[in-house]
Amino acid sequence: MRCNGSDYNYDEDNQRLSNQYWDLYNLMRDGKRRTLNRIAIITGHPPASISAQLRHMRKVRFGSNTVNKNHLGKGLYEYELIINREVSK
Repeated sequence: MRCNGSDYNYDEDNQRLSNQYWDLYNLMRDGKRRTLNRIAIITGHPPASISAQLRHMRKVRFGSNTVNKNHLGKGLYEYELIINREVSK
């Protein structure tokens, strides 16, 4: 995984963040819509980390995937991953 940032320490963070990313990717690649809470229950990762990983999936270095965000009301959203097949070939 190619993370960066001022607080990122490869030795301390790489394995944990890589695991989060791939857990989330493997769950969401089916294209089903899920709330952060539902994803957290399934993966065991905290909602804030899930939200960050979903943002990463949109970035060029992570495949330029589409992450749709659907407002359900009262501050609740569900997310859907659409994999960029052009990059994943």
